[in-house]
Amino acid sequence: MSFISVILALLLEQARPLKRGNIIHASMRAWVRWCTRTLDAGRPMHGWLVWGLAVGGPALAALAIYLLLQFLVGWPLAVLWSALVLYASLGFRQFSFHFTQIRDALAEGDDALANRLLADWLRTEAIDLPRTEIIGRVIENSVLASHRHVFAVLVWFSVLAALGLGPLGAVLYRLAEFVVRYWQHQSESNHQPVSVALMFDARKAWDVVDWLPARATAISFAVVGNFEEAIDAWRRYAQQGSPSNDGLVLAATGGAVNIALRGTDTRPYPPTQAAAAPLLDDVLAGRPTPELPHLAIVVGLVWRTVVMWVLLLALLTLARLLG
Repeated sequence: MSFISVILALLLEQARPLKRGNIIHASMRAWVRWCTRTLDAGRPMHGWLVWGLAVGGPALAALAIYLLLQFLVGWPLAVLWSALVLYASLGFRQFSFHFTQIRDALAEGDDALANRLLADWLRTEAIDLPRTEIIGRVIENSVLASHRHVFAVLVWFSVLAALGLGPLGAVLYRLAEFVVRYWQHQSESNHQPVSVALMFDARKAWDVVDWLPARATAISFAVVGNFEEAIDAWRRYAQQGSPSNDGLVLAATGGAVNIALRGTDTRPYPPTQAAAAPLLDDVLAGRPTPELPHLAIVVGLVWRTVVMWVLLLALLTLARLLG
């Protein structure tokens, strides 16, 4: 009944999106911080130990509650638990307001305000970017945010839920993404620098966890966009060697909506931005530079992908019930 959980979670997320500093996210930050302070001793084995506890602990706890509810109480409460966990793992509205504010500033011709809002979103110092560069970066970060906070979560949730593991996949992916971002920020700000071994292991694990969802998102954008151009951009990007997950998603996006993206700044996710930057310039060369109307086109691409995923899950659920 993963379809019911997905629908309930999406409706909840649209009706009452979680705000910054909510108790769930604050608890996860406290948990990850405790794991780091307690176990990060700087050796390679400690890196995997900290990552496994920080990410695997809550994921297994969510699974244990799901199984207890399913076998001791009944499937309705288990489905409700999965929906609540998925709701806490999604983040559609947590980044969409940044997009809306910047789009409105650009529509009013206030490029200076758009620059400041973009810097606030990316948590960087504001610089005087040209209008097309602002739009390009907004598109890139919006696409990657929708991938990480919506589509990738749904991919792992659906795959593991089909195996009877309930919300395990959603928690696993969300925390694998969060720990990389959190530990990177802590190290850069010198609040609580983590060891090189831990950061290396976390990035390596993140690349593995994001491998399948990145390709699922790229295929989805191709299906609802310009399929031939998206697949061609994907193929050309992959041929350049050692493709990053972020770069692959951006390459498929550029092809799907026929725009030139560079991938020059995908903060706060620095592990992959360097790999994406030099390759996308060649892969998407010759396409139009991003303009204001492209923001609406990208929004349409994202929403069509959401609808496609919901319909696909509905069909799979119906086939399972009838079979």
